[in-house]
Amino acid sequence: MKQSPSAGVHTFCDRQKPLPDGAAQYYVAGHLPVKLPDYNNRLRVLVATYVTFSPNGTELLVNMGGEQVYLFDLTYKQRPYTFLLPRKCHSSGEVQNGKMSTNGVSNGVSNGLHLHSNGFRLPESRGHVSPQVELPPYLERVKQQANEAFACQQWTQAIQLYSKAVQRAPHNAMLYGNRAAAYMKRKWDGDHYDALRDCLKAISLNPCHLKAHFRLARCLFELKYVAEALECLDDFKGKFPEQAHSSACDALGRDITAALFSKNDGDDKKGAGGGGSGPVRLRSTSRKDSISEDEMVLRERSYDYQFRYCGHCNTTTDIKEANFFGSNAQYIVSGSDDGSFFIWEKETTNLVRVLQGDESIVNCLQPHPSYCFLATSGIDPVVRLWNPRPESEDLTGRVVEDMEGASQANQRRMNADPLEVMLLNMGYRITGLSSAGAGASDDEDSSEGQVQCRPS
Repeated sequence: MKQSPSAGVHTFCDRQKPLPDGAAQYYVAGHLPVKLPDYNNRLRVLVATYVTFSPNGTELLVNMGGEQVYLFDLTYKQRPYTFLLPRKCHSSGEVQNGKMSTNGVSNGVSNGLHLHSNGFRLPESRGHVSPQVELPPYLERVKQQANEAFACQQWTQAIQLYSKAVQRAPHNAMLYGNRAAAYMKRKWDGDHYDALRDCLKAISLNPCHLKAHFRLARCLFELKYVAEALECLDDFKGKFPEQAHSSACDALGRDITAALFSKNDGDDKKGAGGGGSGPVRLRSTSRKDSISEDEMVLRERSYDYQFRYCGHCNTTTDIKEANFFGSNAQYIVSGSDDGSFFIWEKETTNLVRVLQGDESIVNCLQPHPSYCFLATSGIDPVVRLWNPRPESEDLTGRVVEDMEGASQANQRRMNADPLEVMLLNMGYRITGLSSAGAGASDDEDSSEGQVQCRPS
């Protein structure tokens, strides 16, 4: 096993002779390479601090330093999601034989990533349209609860409720579209890419899903795929002409135009000896000497994650673990820089418990191979052993009740200046840290309602 010094993970054994084809594989979350220059600017290094296989060997769990925890399916591998438009679909619900995108641009090509990806392809004909799946009454109530949480700007709670419903109704386009909207509002690291995945899934189930089409264009823009965002927005206007001059379309069009102008202006300044640069991040070609040709091929053939787990913070130590937990590996556990460790449901990715495991940082978590015990250790000179308590016992001294508040604080911590993080670890309280949480707003927030893109 080899851990890559970049944002990905290799799976192969070191050997002197050339590896046969297929003996090595590269796994990386689809959005991470694009963010690499930004992470370097913020002194946040993307490196896998811990990797482990599931008990049955079919899944790979990765704790990414400076980012989230990712689960990769080794049996049903999936390519990073690409941007391929379907044929024309009008708001009346018909799929017409329109003109397919002629340039074949995927959302990886313009950024120099995943050049040979054969990822997610949108349907091209009416025969692929799946009828809207009716939700049973109990899931309809869950969806309504999620909508209410969204209306109250409780983005994480809405995401968890939508995820719970998605697990039980995986063919309902509306649930994916609604969850994408919640991801876009929350805006934690990686949320816009998860939203893009949900938009593509919603469109695959219903190619005439108006909200998913518009959110897809916004996600592409937020992920710095500006040219693809423009193409997607133009396609949206063609499919839904009644929305072509809405305030939301106009606002996104202005954002895209400004980004393209800024990029071209920055290129001109660089060509004239200036140092200007636009917001469109392209992978630097100056690091070719540090990346072998074999490495480049592996990256182009990379596989994407299946699930993402958010809430912890992994920026301070380089040995922080993440592990499978439970009789059927149905939970994921990870330590955190805030002294807590987090427990998620594997299939829904929902956070179910946060416990205070150390006065400073929790680094190591190892489950017992056959009994329900979990050992944790960190900076404190002790190893703590955790096991279930009877419900009648009121021993909640180490239970973190405000799980969402802890998760939001960790997101701020991950994006804080290193000096501020050091002061936080020394016990100082730092106010005014930038947060992309419930209080954040952007053009999409203020104008999305004009194209009726609230949860359904």
